[in-house]
This record gives sequence, C-alpha cells and structure tokens, in this order.
Amino acid sequence: MPSLNIVLVEPEIPQNTGNIARTCAATGARLHIIEPMGFKIDDKKLKRAGLDYWHLLDITYYKDINDFYEKNDGEYFYFSTKAKHIYSDIKYPENTYLFFGKETKGLPEELLYENPDRCVRMPMINSSHARSLNLSNCVCVGAFEVLRQWGFPELLCEGKLTKFDW
Repeated sequence: MPSLNIVLVEPEIPQNTGNIARTCAATGARLHIIEPMGFKIDDKKLKRAGLDYWHLLDITYYKDINDFYEKNDGEYFYFSTKAKHIYSDIKYPENTYLFFGKETKGLPEELLYENPDRCVRMPMINSSHARSLNLSNCVCVGAFEVLRQWGFPELLCEGKLTKFDW
C-alpha cells in the first residue's frame, strides 16, 4: 500500500491536532509532529477531539525539522496560502509527505522559497479578512485528494444501512 504521511510543523491548537489525528487514524495515514507544540500531548482537548481513535494512530514526534528530515525520505509537499500551485493539480506519488505549518504563521517562508514546485495551496476568495482555512480542514482535504488519486487503497468505499437494503 502506498504510504501517506501527514506532517504538522509546530502545531499550536490541541483541538486541531486531535481532529487531524482522527483523520489519520481513519484513513491509515501516518502522523508526524515536529516540536515545539503549543500544548502538552496529554491535553484533554487533544484527547477529546481524537475521541477513541488513538489506538489506531501511527504517530511519531521530532525535536525539530532537521530531526524529521534525518529520519524520513519521500516526496514532500508543502501546503501554504503563499503557494502558486493548486493542491489538486499535483500528482502525488507513493510515500508522500504533506506538510502543514502552525496555525498562526504557517510554514517557514525559507522552506517555501527552497521548494517552490512542491508548494501547494487551496483556492480561496481574495479577501484580507479570510486569511486561511482551518488547519484540520486543510489536512483532511489534502489527505483525501491524495487518497482519491490512489484509488482509496484499503479503505472501505461502500457503506451499509442497518435497517434497509438497497
């Protein structure tokens, strides 16, 4: 199975990280968290947002971004409001890593500058009042685009009603 990896760089809001953890658990994506974080991992808000999915989660923590790069190799894509490419125009190969920055600042601009062809964005209205989408929503949209392109490997693609037959 192709490997989808979600990378959070210095997340600040526990509820977002909990929601992202739940998305990763439900899709089989690996979660990578690069410290420092704006909360403790035992934060009740984090656990509540992830609900009872923590046992399904494959999660790794890194002391900084250099620690991450030393331990991982694959195709990296950086999600940012400052990117020029639309996320759905990219063909995502196996062993893909989707990077997302902290809620207040996004990814470091040096990282974006060094990887212009790997930076992607989600289209939004042109307004100074709508600066960005919610981090956990962006992760979900990005992850499902990759999984859609891969044909949703090993994911259940059909539901079943409990009281009625189709």
